[in-house]
Formats: sequence, C-alpha cells, structure tokens
Amino acid sequence: MPTDAVEDYLKAIYRIESRAGPPVSTSQIAEALEKTPATVTSMVETLSERGLLSREKYTGVELTPAGEVAALEVVRRHRLIEAFLADQLDYEPTEVHDEADALEHHVSEEFTRRVERVLDYPAADPHGDPIPPADLSTPEDAGTALVAALDPGERGTVVRVSDRDPDVLEFLVDAGITPGRTVEVVDVTSFGLVTVRTSDGSEHGLPEAVADRVSVRRAAESTAATDGQEAGDA
Repeated sequence: MPTDAVEDYLKAIYRIESRAGPPVSTSQIAEALEKTPATVTSMVETLSERGLLSREKYTGVELTPAGEVAALEVVRRHRLIEAFLADQLDYEPTEVHDEADALEHHVSEEFTRRVERVLDYPAADPHGDPIPPADLSTPEDAGTALVAALDPGERGTVVRVSDRDPDVLEFLVDAGITPGRTVEVVDVTSFGLVTVRTSDGSEHGLPEAVADRVSVRRAAESTAATDGQEAGDA
C-alpha cells in the first residue's frame, strides 16, 4: 500500500499535470508540497524505481499508467470527502481542503463508496474539480479559463475555482464567484485587470493571475449542455 507521503506526491504531480501538462519539474513539486528540492529528488527516485513515474533527466517527470491510477485513487477520496464535508456537515468551500487532506489517507474504499452513494454520485467537489469515477478512469476537466473563454460583454457559468491558494479561494467565495454562479466579463485592461459582474449585479476587479483560477462555460455552451441533459432525461 502507498504511504501517506507517496500519495501526497502522486496527488500533487497529478494536479500539476492536469493544470499545465507533463513533464513536471522538481521545483514545481517542491513548491506544491513545500519541500526542499533535495527531498523531492529523493522521493522522485523512489517513485521511479516503483514504476509510478517516468523520469527524463533535466526535463522532469510524468506519471506512468500505474502512477496515474494510484494518483486518481487518492484524488477520488480527497474530492469525495470535500463534497461530503460541504454537503453533509455544512463546511464552507474554504474549509474543506485541509480537512480532506487530513482524512484522505485513513478511509477505506468501502467508506468512499458509501460517501459517493449518500451524495448521489456527485460529478465534482465543492470547488468544481471533477471527481474520478469508481473505475479510476481520468475525469474530463470542465470549462475554460475565464479570460480565454469570455470577451467583454459575454457571460458564462462558473464551473471551477482553484483551491490551490486559500487566500485567493476566500476572495472568490466572498465575491460570489463560485461553481454554478453566472459571471459577465465587463472589461479587460491592458495591464491585466479583469472586471467581472456577478449575478447580484456587483462588480469585482480580478488580477489576471486570480482570473486564471476561475474556469467557466460560456452561456451558449451552458444552455446546450442543459438542453442535452433534458433531452437525455426525456
């Protein structure tokens, strides 16, 4: 069975690959896990020897098929626990990540299945990150980064907000920019400030680095997805 440390590394590498693609550098892993480069290098060697990572000198690492399955298993537990904490125990979206980090290594697969059943098989966690299914196939990321998806005057539905930075997440939650909410891009300045209007009519200026943490589905795409679901239900 993977140790807690191994699971933490695999999860971190999976998240980086999902966001930026492989290869993943030692410095990226060190930053994500707040470890020294020497510590990361040692663990990367161990994971490579176990067949969980493929490693190219001077470029970085990539999860092998076995490594991806192991990563998806811990990601699935983490995101289901986050969903359970928010849905059943009234945790705020800003509170669930650290609790899930503490619990994810200590629950059984049976517990995970029961949580999923109680929640009626949720597709995403409270931040909009997709929950891997029980077969541990790779989930499809929803949405596109806000700035890339919407021009000024266009609206979209928020499908994901990154929980990578707690301060940024708290700002977005306080601003009402959370999964399921509608936002409209009002203006994008030449120096990278993105002004958005939320469904309650309030406007918020987002530095581009913050706007990049928000993924949306354009209004037309949202309508098409809803229509398709209704047709399927019919």
